[in-house]
Amino acid sequence: MSTEDTFEPEAAQDSGPNAPRSAPNQRPRAPQPQKGSLVKYKAALRKAKRKNAREPEIDFLNITAMLDLMTIILVFLLKSLASSAGAIPQSDDLRLPQSVMVGEPSDEGVLVVVSKTQILVGEESTPVVTLPSREQLAQSGIDAKHKRSGPNDLYIVPLANSLQHAREIDKAVRAAKGLDPSTSEARIVADKTTPYRLLIEVLYTLGQSEFGKYHLMILSGKK
Repeated sequence: MSTEDTFEPEAAQDSGPNAPRSAPNQRPRAPQPQKGSLVKYKAALRKAKRKNAREPEIDFLNITAMLDLMTIILVFLLKSLASSAGAIPQSDDLRLPQSVMVGEPSDEGVLVVVSKTQILVGEESTPVVTLPSREQLAQSGIDAKHKRSGPNDLYIVPLANSLQHAREIDKAVRAAKGLDPSTSEARIVADKTTPYRLLIEVLYTLGQSEFGKYHLMILSGKK
C-alpha cells in the first residue's frame, strides 16, 4: 500500500515592485480631539475663571481724607456742645441788663463775656484781659499796655489775638454750613454796669477781627 504525501503550498508573498512596504519605527498617530469637545473645554475654563474671580481688595488707607472728616466732625461737635447765652450763670461779677424784648437768644457767633473784672472769649476759663477799676474804664478804657498805640487807641491786642483763633474755627463752621465765611458773628454778654468806653473798645476790636454782626445778650421781661 503506497502512501501519498500531500503538500499544501504556502501563501505566496507578493514581492513585486508594487507591493506595500512596512515603515520600520513608525509611531502611531494620536487621535485628534473633536471640535465639539474643544468648545466645551473652553467654555468650562471660562466658567471656572469667573467662579474663582474675587472682588479687588482695598489694601491701603487714605489718611488725609479721614483727617479732614474728623476735623469737620470735631468742629460740629464743639459747636453743638457750646453753651447757649441763656444758660450763662450770673453772679455778683456779672449781671445782665434787662429789657422788655421777648425772644430766644441767638446761638450763632462766638461768645464774648465782659464782666466787672475780666473779659473771656468762647469756652476758655482763663481771662483774656483783667479789667482795672470802673473809674479808669469810664475815662480811658483798658490799660495802655494792652492797646496797640497808646491809651487813646480802641484796639485791645490780647482780645484781638484770642478772637483770631475763634475766627478761624467759626470760618470753618460757616463754610461747612454753606454760610458766608467772609465775616463772623459775636454774642456779647456784658455786665449791666459796663462803661460805655469799654463796650466801644470791645466792639471796635471785634470789627477789626472780621466780626461784622453782634448780638448783645440781655434778660428779657415785661415791665
